[in-house]
Amino acid sequence: MTHTARIALVGDRDPAVRSHTRVPVLLDSLRNRDGLDLDAYWIPTQEAVEGVEGFDAVWVLPGSPYRSEAGALAAIRTAREQGIPFLGTCGGFQHALLEYARNVCGLADAGHTENAPLTAAEDAVLIPLACSLVGHEGAIELTDGSWAAQLLGAERTVERYYCNYGPNPHHLDLLRSHGLRFTGIDDAGEVRIAELPAHPFFLATLFQPELHGDGTRPHPLITGLAEAAVRHAKGTH
Repeated sequence: MTHTARIALVGDRDPAVRSHTRVPVLLDSLRNRDGLDLDAYWIPTQEAVEGVEGFDAVWVLPGSPYRSEAGALAAIRTAREQGIPFLGTCGGFQHALLEYARNVCGLADAGHTENAPLTAAEDAVLIPLACSLVGHEGAIELTDGSWAAQLLGAERTVERYYCNYGPNPHHLDLLRSHGLRFTGIDDAGEVRIAELPAHPFFLATLFQPELHGDGTRPHPLITGLAEAAVRHAKGTH
């Protein structure tokens, strides 16, 4: 019996966003070259408010500020609570931290200053980066034994960014104390990868693995999500 894995691509699709044009090509490669049985569905953030139940994976894509912050957060929460494989890249990473701060850590007023510039300093979980990473590449040190390290098969990686916002260092200990694990840091010691070890597959990166290479071969983290989605569809997760 065939079990097609259904992947929800949560984001406000825009042909001007490079990652949005690359993702379908990468997923086609996983189907055609790797033999993974996948179907991908774009879910605008406004529609994601209703949740993403029934999918085998959720990928919250770049493109923030989203039209619906509530929709992006609802998709992340559903994936986290229901054990659905999850990948968040760039804005998806940022909103994964925001969702966790609000719904797990109890920081009810947690905010993202891109979405709400007047967020009080003590509540700002995502803040402007000291230096923009738009168009930059940088090295990342990976935590031994983490999903990221296992999937990449390396201790260091060089990745591409396109972002202006990142985690507020003042909230990292709170997030850690409630189970979120930070498994990738750049050469300045800034957090760039987050994981939930107790989850079947929950990985978020400030960098954009979909911008890796020439766009014809999927980044190992994307392959990891697809393989987790197939396992979920087969009920073997």
